[in-house]
Amino acid sequence: MENLNEQQARKLVEECITDERAISSTQAILDSGAIPRLQGYAVRPGKVSDSIYGGMAGGRENPPLLAKDGRPLRIMVRTERISTHDITRGSIPFKDQILAANHNYMRRLVEQDIGTSQLEVPGLEDTAVAIAAENLHTIPVENIFRAYAAKSTTSTSLYQAYFVRGERIFAGHALPEGLIPNGPLPYIMDTPSTKSDEHDETLDPEEMIRRGICTREQYHALRQGGLAAFDRAARYLAEKGIILVDTKFEHGVDREGHIVSQDEILTMDSSRFWLSDDYQEQTAKLRRGEIAELSPKSYSKEFARGFSEGDKGYTPEQRVHIAVRYIMGIQRLLGKPFVPDRRPRDERVVTGLQRIVDELVA
Repeated sequence: MENLNEQQARKLVEECITDERAISSTQAILDSGAIPRLQGYAVRPGKVSDSIYGGMAGGRENPPLLAKDGRPLRIMVRTERISTHDITRGSIPFKDQILAANHNYMRRLVEQDIGTSQLEVPGLEDTAVAIAAENLHTIPVENIFRAYAAKSTTSTSLYQAYFVRGERIFAGHALPEGLIPNGPLPYIMDTPSTKSDEHDETLDPEEMIRRGICTREQYHALRQGGLAAFDRAARYLAEKGIILVDTKFEHGVDREGHIVSQDEILTMDSSRFWLSDDYQEQTAKLRRGEIAELSPKSYSKEFARGFSEGDKGYTPEQRVHIAVRYIMGIQRLLGKPFVPDRRPRDERVVTGLQRIVDELVA
């Protein structure tokens, strides 16, 4: 079976949009009693995924939610929602399945470097929208590793700091003169950020430690593990003709005191991927003076950010464009055709949650 081409992917997406039907929220599914063990739990909604766990969530106190071995559980439900600039723009067909497959593949690739809170669930496909993980004590640091000065409209990006604000120190790194938009950095830079008044703030690691956001030992572990994972992933992706431009990792502490990764790992939402052949061709043209600036073809959410306008959602045509780019990206990344699960979303959510309950929940 051959990979879908862009025309075939577009037809698939358009059919999906034509057949769209109303879907239930994760909270409504739990309240319906479709999964008796989870009835009565409050869901904590997120920008792109919802969480179910013991303790305060959604303004209510949930009963404990434990695995059969006693560890606290966090069950997540991945959605098709897409968010840019902290604004939810709507839904993208198949995004939940594509990002699940992307995450699970890359998670296994780098787990030896950064660990994982996720638990393997027998019978749960890699494209399943329900995810089971240990509920960690979160370290409130989002560590972004950057190999390029990627053009970005995000205020916390190196691009905005260097080219827009004229800064030459970024997250503790001295930036040389002569960087170019979308050009390489001298080395892979760890550039941590944390939430400040509900917005991300990029900080020098020493400032993170001074504020008590993390300890020196914790940051050392985050940095060393992240660099190792970045290197391993970059080498794998290079074999696929993809450049790993940047990515972010988030971590927490498990019940045994180990620092392990949580949230998405090396997905098209949490990373920038560029097509290597295209980048090399553009670099040659830039040197010859045929183009004024590098504009690499991207398999990442950065492509979608280009459609963002104020607080508006995406139009149907924009949704098609974005979905097609995700499909082409996952096929390139995994080296195999994208085969969507066309069951109604409610059915996929209920089936996934019930499988987790049957296999893991005490």
